[in-house]
Amino acid sequence: MLSEIHDAVLIYNPAAGRLRGRHREEMNRARATLRELSVEVALQETVGPGSATELARAAALGGRKLVIACGGDGTINEVVNGLAGSQVPMAVLPGGTANVLAKELGIPWDTHHAARLVPGGTLRRIALGVATWPDSSRPPRYFISLAGAGPDGQLVNAVDPSVKKRVGILAYWAEGFKQLATYSFPEFRVTTAERQGTATLVVVGRTKHYGGPVRITTEADLFSEQFEVLSVATRSRLRYALNFTSLLLGMHRGRKENTFWKTSRVQCEAVNGSALYAQVDGEPIGRLPVEFRIVPDALTLVVPERP
Repeated sequence: MLSEIHDAVLIYNPAAGRLRGRHREEMNRARATLRELSVEVALQETVGPGSATELARAAALGGRKLVIACGGDGTINEVVNGLAGSQVPMAVLPGGTANVLAKELGIPWDTHHAARLVPGGTLRRIALGVATWPDSSRPPRYFISLAGAGPDGQLVNAVDPSVKKRVGILAYWAEGFKQLATYSFPEFRVTTAERQGTATLVVVGRTKHYGGPVRITTEADLFSEQFEVLSVATRSRLRYALNFTSLLLGMHRGRKENTFWKTSRVQCEAVNGSALYAQVDGEPIGRLPVEFRIVPDALTLVVPERP
């Protein structure tokens, strides 16, 4: 039970958008809040890409009883990759450019208030998604919220990290409008046990939330052992623009180019030699081909009571 856990490490990203310039103050405040609730916390700061994964893995191997991740989706994803397959629970404090998991769990944006919810949370064992490649040239990449291939993969791979650091989520919006004007929307092959065909975009959802105000896979369930998949079958820029408007209005499930279904494994392969990209939890993972599949019983998540 979480009430019996008194030893934790808090891994945080000092470059995360919402923490920038006041990360130490906020983390000390969160640590003091948790100490008042009988949880002793060691603060560990990330120093670059992959750092949060190493810190989380070391915490699990070192006998820590709880890992708290504070940052954006990228930091959360790295901590997930450090804890996947272990029994050490992960709690979340929002603090970055985008915070899909925090939105899904109803965690308050204020880190002090979010920290107060951690000791009273419930431990839930959940499945994760994982991305793998046919040639096994790269290690598997786990994800907790979402994955995608096509234009969203292109967008995530194209965003300049320095621009993202300066302007946060606006970097994604700017790149998205650029892609709408210049991307050619090439088709790629999508194969699951339930259906196969071609698409120009695939979103593989574990969460209803996607990023910012957007909710795409609205029937996804973080506590199930399936993805909800959205496949988009059009190359028309006009249809994509209309689809985006429908998405903001919550009406995208009714568009004829959009197909939704549930599955536990999705293969995406480029055709005609096209260079197509993929992403997980808003982080670039390179080119297709790639397979996304469910890994049951992969992570212990601290689920707070709704404030």
